[in-house]
Amino acid sequence: MPTFFERLAARCEDIGSSLCVGIDPDPKRIPKHLGGGPEAIYKFCAEIIEATADFAAAFKPNLAFFESIGIEGLNVLDQALTHVPRGVPVIIDAKRGDIGSTAEHYARSIFEQIHGDATTVNPYLGLESVEPFLKYEDRGVYLLCLTSNAGAADFQLQNDLYLKVARKAAEWNTRGNVGLVVGATRPRFLTAILAVAPDLPMLIPGLGAQGGDLDQIMAAVPRLARHRLLFNVSRSIIYAADDETFGRAARLAAKYYCARINDAREHNSEK
Repeated sequence: MPTFFERLAARCEDIGSSLCVGIDPDPKRIPKHLGGGPEAIYKFCAEIIEATADFAAAFKPNLAFFESIGIEGLNVLDQALTHVPRGVPVIIDAKRGDIGSTAEHYARSIFEQIHGDATTVNPYLGLESVEPFLKYEDRGVYLLCLTSNAGAADFQLQNDLYLKVARKAAEWNTRGNVGLVVGATRPRFLTAILAVAPDLPMLIPGLGAQGGDLDQIMAAVPRLARHRLLFNVSRSIIYAADDETFGRAARLAAKYYCARINDAREHNSEK
C-alpha cells in the first residue's frame, strides 16, 4: 500500500494544490441557522468539507473541537468524515504525546478507530512516545518542531531545541512516514530546519488568521514538491461567513488560498 506521503503527493499533484483545510468547529461560531448542539456541528463540518474539497489537498480536523462536545463528539467527527471524497487524506490534529504504553492506545484510537491517514504528535517524551505511531507504516506522523504560537519562544527557540527535534525526526524516519509541523510565522527558521532534516515534509499552519508570511516561506524553500510544504488554513476559510452563505464563502476562501500558494510558489521558483 502507498505510504501517506505518497498518497498526499498524488493528491497534491492531481489537483495542483498544497492547501490543507483545517476543520475547527467552534460552537460559538457556528452559523445560527444551523441550530445548536452536535447536529449543528455535523451539518457545519459536512458543508465545509463538501464546499472546499475541490481545492483541498487534505483535511485536518482538530480533535479537541470534537472532544469538547462531549460523548457524541467522536460520532460527529466520524459522520463528518464520510463527506471527505475518496483519495483526499485526513490528518487528525491531536498533538498526542505520552509514555509508550499510553501512546500505543492513542495511536490505535487515531489510526484504527478514527481511521486518520496521519496525525500530529508531540515528541518531547522521546522515541517511546512516537514509535507506536510510526509502527503504522502507511500512515503519516507530523512531529511538532516549531509551532506558530508566541509561546514557542518559551522552549522551542531556547538553545535551538527545534533543531534538535528536527535532527531526531530525521533519525526516526526509517519508514518514510515522518514529517514536521513548522509554523508559517517562523519562515526565517526554515532554512536551518531543512539543513538538518532535508527530506522531511512539513505541515505549515499559521497562514490566514495568524498572519504567516507565505512569500517569505516560499523564498526560503522555492523548489520543494507540493506535498513537502502543506499549508493549513482553518479559521480564514471555515469562518469566511457566518450566515447561510458560509459554505459558498468557504469555497471562495479555499480557492483564494490555493491560488495564493500557487502564485507564491511560481513566483519564487522563477528567481
